[in-house]
Amino acid sequence: MLDENLPTFFFRHSHNNPLLSILYFTQNGSEPAPEYSLQRINPDLPQSKNKYAVALGDAGVQDVIFGEVLIEPEFQQPTLSAAEVRQQNGVPPLPVPLIPDGFTIQLYNPEQEVSVKGEKSTWTGKESWEFEIPQQSFRMPSASKVDREQTNSVASSLTPKIMFKWKRDSKFSKDMTCYMTGTSVGGRKSKDPDITIALYKHGKESSVTIYEPNLQRVDIEDRKGLEVVLLLGAEVIREIYLSPNRDSFNIAGAPNRRKNSRPTPTSSASPTHVMTGALGNLPPAKTNSPITQQPTPPQEPRLDAETIRLQALVQQEERDRERRDREEQKRIKRMLEEEEKERNHRDAEIAKETERLRKQFGMEGQDFGPKPNLPPRPNAGPSRTQVPQLQPPVPPPRPVSAEPRPHGSGFGSWFHGLGSTTGTPPPQNYYPQTQPHSGRRRGGSADGGKIQKKKSTFF
Repeated sequence: MLDENLPTFFFRHSHNNPLLSILYFTQNGSEPAPEYSLQRINPDLPQSKNKYAVALGDAGVQDVIFGEVLIEPEFQQPTLSAAEVRQQNGVPPLPVPLIPDGFTIQLYNPEQEVSVKGEKSTWTGKESWEFEIPQQSFRMPSASKVDREQTNSVASSLTPKIMFKWKRDSKFSKDMTCYMTGTSVGGRKSKDPDITIALYKHGKESSVTIYEPNLQRVDIEDRKGLEVVLLLGAEVIREIYLSPNRDSFNIAGAPNRRKNSRPTPTSSASPTHVMTGALGNLPPAKTNSPITQQPTPPQEPRLDAETIRLQALVQQEERDRERRDREEQKRIKRMLEEEEKERNHRDAEIAKETERLRKQFGMEGQDFGPKPNLPPRPNAGPSRTQVPQLQPPVPPPRPVSAEPRPHGSGFGSWFHGLGSTTGTPPPQNYYPQTQPHSGRRRGGSADGGKIQKKKSTFF
């Protein structure tokens, strides 16, 4: 509850009648008291098949109806593929109802129709439902008997109307808020900033809260009619658009419900109201015997004929598919044969033109002579011939030094190649003659004139 001081209506189901809901009213923290009764159509009646109807009446006297809604949707036969038809053994599926874009609320005393049109925002995805209520709904007092006997609606196309809109709070929420959005005169609409009028709270015990501080800005005569439209419109939007149910339109007729152990209330205890605008003034349904209440068997000949027709349709589709496959194979084979013939014909034309040119010009210039004798190529594999052993490199001769050459030395033959035969010992106590040296001195006076042997750079 938004605020206990605001007028609030609570929807509570009746324990005795599942088709009846009581609306309890509370304000300023008072105890909830029954104010309205929400009555749904009886699905046991044959006239209620494929229809949705709900009425808002008085809580004490349920025969007094303030407004009602009747929706007769259009049905569409679902299109099934051949596999789905075979899965269902050829039995045609049940038609699917198409939820309408809007509905009409019929008000009584005075009679007035309020059209509710739904729309969905392409940008945010939110749903909204618009409706208009004329500012003037009652006739002016008149002493004329003719004016008092008129039953047509006071509102016309030129009567100024106040525009309202139920907006869904979010895409994943079932709560709604009703705003006053502007005025409309003769089809021309003028938009105003949204003003909150009512709030709908979805839950186990749904509620509608009237935002009373803003009602002073709503310039309409029929405040009671606005209250009925808000309550009835919120419940219809919840059942049809927010929480859709296949049983809402009573497609299968009288559903098989679980029997309650409690006794069914008789017509004298709680009279069943038949909606005037929805089904007309019909007499109460007569109680049938248990034999007549049993479901009638299905029409076997008609179902068998429909099954045979669907099976024949499936077989015809399979035959057509096989025929198309064979034609496609023949076409591909014919195309390949034509390509082969064209290739052979082109090769024959090339050979014919080549022969004509050969006969016309001969083979002159086509002979390039004998092939030249080319040297044999070396074997790529490793050669088995013996590779001569590499000799150590001969060092260059040493420049002439100031010291005397040794005779018969093996090293002399290695470095200078001037030594005598190997094995000849050098002469003992050899002292060279005294002669001036052209090189630098190698010893001092302490050497005693003895010449030292030069060391090799390699050893």
